[in-house]
Amino acid sequence: MSNKKIKITETVLRDAHQSLMATRMSTEEMLPIAEKLDKVGYHSLEVWGGATFDACLRFLNEDPWERLRELKRRIKNTPLQMLLRGQNLVGYRHYPDDIVEKFIEKAVANGIDIIRVFDALNDVRNLEVPIKAAKKAGAHVQGTLVYTISPVHTIDSYIKMAKDMIELGVDSICIKDMSGILTPYVAYELVKKLKMTVSLPIQIHSHYTSGMASMTYLKAIEAGADVVDTAISPLALGTSQPATETIVATLRGTSYDTGLDLELLSEIAAYFKEVKKNHSKEIDFSMVMGVDTDVLVYQVPGGMLSNLISQLKEQGALDKYEEVLKEIPRVREDMGYPPLVTPMSQMIGTQAVLNVITGERYKVVPKEVRDYVKGLYGRPPAPISDEIKKKIIGDEKVIEVRPADLLNPQFEEAKEEIKEYYEQEEDVLTYVLFPQVAKKFFEYRRAKKYYIDSTLLNSEFMIYPA
Repeated sequence: MSNKKIKITETVLRDAHQSLMATRMSTEEMLPIAEKLDKVGYHSLEVWGGATFDACLRFLNEDPWERLRELKRRIKNTPLQMLLRGQNLVGYRHYPDDIVEKFIEKAVANGIDIIRVFDALNDVRNLEVPIKAAKKAGAHVQGTLVYTISPVHTIDSYIKMAKDMIELGVDSICIKDMSGILTPYVAYELVKKLKMTVSLPIQIHSHYTSGMASMTYLKAIEAGADVVDTAISPLALGTSQPATETIVATLRGTSYDTGLDLELLSEIAAYFKEVKKNHSKEIDFSMVMGVDTDVLVYQVPGGMLSNLISQLKEQGALDKYEEVLKEIPRVREDMGYPPLVTPMSQMIGTQAVLNVITGERYKVVPKEVRDYVKGLYGRPPAPISDEIKKKIIGDEKVIEVRPADLLNPQFEEAKEEIKEYYEQEEDVLTYVLFPQVAKKFFEYRRAKKYYIDSTLLNSEFMIYPA
């Protein structure tokens, strides 16, 4: 048994509330506890990326860049980490290389130390530019193996991908199990073989959806994993990560002891209990807190399930839920077994719903699915059959190049388009990623800059900067 302290990445400020609270935790709720989180001695705090960027703007009227700066002002010792969807950045499609480079440069300048970068298809070509840009900006770059199960996803295929990412210059490797389907003994074998092949730190990220993640972490640690992702207990389990305190207590007194203080973690947990309580009116936690073993059959991540249910409700077809669940693996097979992670999970789910509701497979096909079949998202893990291609894109040609090679630079043009709102270079990036949402936010920001102090209205009309 090796004598090795296990490190912990805390996900409460990003993936935990994304998984359990639809990413609705506000910056105001994060800042009072930031300094205490900094004292724990975590390997890193995951605070940005994923859906936080979109949710900040769309639902909270917040500038995600400002959130990052505010956290960085308070968290001085612990590295801040983000999740980046490769060439998709924090959006849902590919962006031109100039946008990718500028976005990463700004993320690091505003406070990000570690960038975990993944591609939804595990197509390493889509990671080349983000990895190079992150290295150039001085970040620690973590290359990601998006874990899924299919006839073409084998331990050997993951080892090959890890080697490909190392050639691009990554500093560590993450096994990202977004559906909670990585079983303990497979995790052991995968980590063991990775450790025999590569000399970089290995980090494990899993969700508790199927109830296995804590056991998976333990076996991965025994096999040589260096870091695990956990969430402080009030925002752990269910579709989130294993609980930080549980993992710390489990390893205490062993050669893997994390050295983290359970009393300090308990104080942090008390704070987040209150935060969770504040959201209990708008969020039904019972929907996301249980164990859902269906994920082992259908590989459907928790966030995707709630999305499916709302799509079926809108169509008045909730009775078709079971049928749709069974259709998802079929669509996934037709599409070459993509991992069910953003944006692929949304595409496969929507297509399955359409196939069931229309009563005819691929009678209606969304633009995104057509683009995927055309190769505009990258190379599918397994080839798509000619029959399916014909159904979806007719005689159109499939592109063979890296999708972003077809995109023109966009930064300067976008800067011109938003000149009336422009305050910082970051605004241009926000606008390119989410044009409508960004404009709405910029209007809100401009209106908020000045507010009328109503107590002064009797004497004279006065405006004060907020």
